Amino acid sequence: MVFDEIKEKTENIQDQAHAYFETSASYYKLWGFKVAMKSTTMILKFTLILLCFSMVLLFGSVAAALAIGTYYNSYAFGFLLIGGFYLVATFLLFLVKDKIIEGPILEKFSEIFFND
Repeated sequence: MVFDEIKEKTENIQDQAHAYFETSASYYKLWGFKVAMKSTTMILKFTLILLCFSMVLLFGSVAAALAIGTYYNSYAFGFLLIGGFYLVATFLLFLVKDKIIEGPILEKFSEIFFND
């Protein structure tokens, strides 16, 4: 009698452990899918915004270079001035890239992975 009760309880514990592991595996699969989708959609939105901003920047730069060139009667000077502006801006971004770029991106992905 005692052995039958122990056998039944052991089988019950095994069934519960098996159900727990299956539930945990399903939970982590869903959690991984959620994190992957949030990351993918965030990257896609960022890429789309960057593409649109690049187009505005390109046409704005050409227009500014042509306007400066018309003012000084030298299109080459206008394009050279705009190119110099971008060179200075790139150098400044290189100096502060850790604070502006890496920090916020790391913070946002940390928020997605660890707070959900």
